[in-house]
Amino acid sequence: MTTAPFTPSEVLPPPTERYTILGWLRKNLFGSVFDSILTVIAVVVALGIIIPLTRWALTTAQWAVVTDNFALFIKGQYPIDQVWRLWLSYYLLAALIGLMWGVYVRGRSFAGFVLVAVPLFVGLVAIILGAVTGGLLMTAGTIIGLAAFFVARTNPERFQRPAITALLLYFPLVILIIRGFGEEGFLTFVPSNLWGGLLLSLLLAVVGIVLSFPVGVLLALGRQSNLRAVKTLCIIYIEFIRGVPLITLLFMGQVMLPFFLPAGMTIDRVIRAAVAIIMFSAAYLAENVRGGLQAIPKGQYEAADALALSGFRKMVHIVLPQALRAVIPVLVGQFIGLFKDTSLVALVGLLDLLGIARGVLANPNYIGRQLEVYLFITLVYFVFSYTLSYGSRRLETSLGVGQR
Repeated sequence: MTTAPFTPSEVLPPPTERYTILGWLRKNLFGSVFDSILTVIAVVVALGIIIPLTRWALTTAQWAVVTDNFALFIKGQYPIDQVWRLWLSYYLLAALIGLMWGVYVRGRSFAGFVLVAVPLFVGLVAIILGAVTGGLLMTAGTIIGLAAFFVARTNPERFQRPAITALLLYFPLVILIIRGFGEEGFLTFVPSNLWGGLLLSLLLAVVGIVLSFPVGVLLALGRQSNLRAVKTLCIIYIEFIRGVPLITLLFMGQVMLPFFLPAGMTIDRVIRAAVAIIMFSAAYLAENVRGGLQAIPKGQYEAADALALSGFRKMVHIVLPQALRAVIPVLVGQFIGLFKDTSLVALVGLLDLLGIARGVLANPNYIGRQLEVYLFITLVYFVFSYTLSYGSRRLETSLGVGQR
């Protein structure tokens, strides 16, 4: 048997030429005349934006509006003597991330470096700005996370079940810690009208993501059901909710719902907003999951039937894992949008991150400082959104999404 010889253009260059900076630039930025022109134009535009913005941020901007109200941006009106609860929640999160990382991640990772570097950087900035206590407390979270990581790395198999248990219990425990119970004692009750800033935004986003996921999956399965009544109800719910904007549901929950409640009965405003977000997100998530279900080849169903699997086991062990794997990018994109949509609760009187910003700008001492405040909020939303996006890409790579 003979093989066709390679032409010179098909022979790869040596590794030393393929993995140099100049080689990367030539391949990705200057591969052709058209690519080179686009690269030059992009660099000029970027420099035209970055240089004036950097000059303004370092010379003209008055960042006192952010530093003076930093605690307000983070926690809202949460009692100052109970702030230790927020730090406790942060330390539990750091320990959970370190534990999960030590159990399930092998080798070095850029994401792990970021998780270590960001709290250290924030703590250093806080110390430079004069908030020494806050900077040290922020840095302590990194130490706790690293300690949990190294403990879990000693015997990953042994810590798998504790890691999953901790992951499932973390969110309910944090809600209990932040909310408290009773008028006196170790965890005194803190009403939700005192929750605000980034704290409220994150809680609403996490509640919406965690609780809308199972509801959306059930709605998607119901829409695929052979039971006509179940299918019809799911279709009506999904199409009705998708036909109205989120702000409408928020206004209905805050303004109209009290008229339908029995006399003397009230529902917390934060809970009403969270329910509206869950209802809205579940309808869109159901359609995304339904797309994944329709992408599963018919042969998978037939193979499950040939193994005499029940309908429940077929769906849980065969169909759903493949469907959810196929729609990971869409789901994460929806979750990122949901996190940003939590800013709409400011329009119904809740003081989330955007609501706190509007309150700060109403202070006569900070008139004209809109650019600094909104740039800070933009940075906060970008960090969390990019973190979700990066985590999604890592998950897609590990699961081989888009590969045969």
